Amino acid sequence: MTTPEYWGARTVRVEGGLRARSTRGAIGESWWSKRFLAVLESFALGTRLTRGRNYARAGQVLRLDVVPGLVKATVQGSRPEPYKVSIGLATFPDAVWSAVEQALAAEALGAAKLLSGELPPHVEDVFGAAGAPLFPARFADLAMRCSCPDQAVPCKHLAATCYLLAERFDADPFLILLWRGRTRDALLTALRTLRGGGEAEPDPGEASAAGVVSPVGTASALAGLTEPDVEIERFWLPPVPLSDPAPSYVTERDLLLRQLPAPPPELGGPEVLRTLRRWYR
Repeated sequence: MTTPEYWGARTVRVEGGLRARSTRGAIGESWWSKRFLAVLESFALGTRLTRGRNYARAGQVLRLDVVPGLVKATVQGSRPEPYKVSIGLATFPDAVWSAVEQALAAEALGAAKLLSGELPPHVEDVFGAAGAPLFPARFADLAMRCSCPDQAVPCKHLAATCYLLAERFDADPFLILLWRGRTRDALLTALRTLRGGGEAEPDPGEASAAGVVSPVGTASALAGLTEPDVEIERFWLPPVPLSDPAPSYVTERDLLLRQLPAPPPELGGPEVLRTLRRWYR
């Protein structure tokens, strides 16, 4: 339980904090940020997540950094000194990353998505096949710590950090991979090398010492190409209809009920939730 000093304390409001872009409703726009939050919310953390979401929208998070294996944040709470927050997640060894890179490079769509700054929908399956789930599967997978006196884990400061982290994932999905131990540059370099048959793509800036690409080399390269056997008018059309990827996350049917506090006695108290849970299942 919390310490008496913590009870009834009023949050110290700050200016210039990191404020969530979402002002109402759910936080997270991309499938990967929603996936991360779905895992977090499946832990049935109740109203602590709601308070954390309010903190994220109020700009109480002062700083948020992602490094391999660790998310570090500073959150202003009810005391003058901001709280130190950390969320640890195990990084993958080089053998796992090598297997993942080989699998992604073997698929043109997956490699193209990553090279354009997106996570392909099947990336979870690739990590799963390598024996390393991309997102935390259990609450114990996250080492969550906060310097506040609230002994609940996660407290609202940790929850606020998670919601802002999800928005960071929206803007830069490579932060998820960085958290697991691979930088953007290292991953993309490996993909280019594997896709190029063992040689990294040359830097266009180094193609010519004078800074001008020679047209002679380009012409000789194009001269050996044969005309593709395709219908030019159908070049931009997909060969087969594309379908949306199937959702890769399945939760319990009573997830919503597990997020709710017990009803007051006049509405039936905890027994109402127990009855509804049986109906949901």
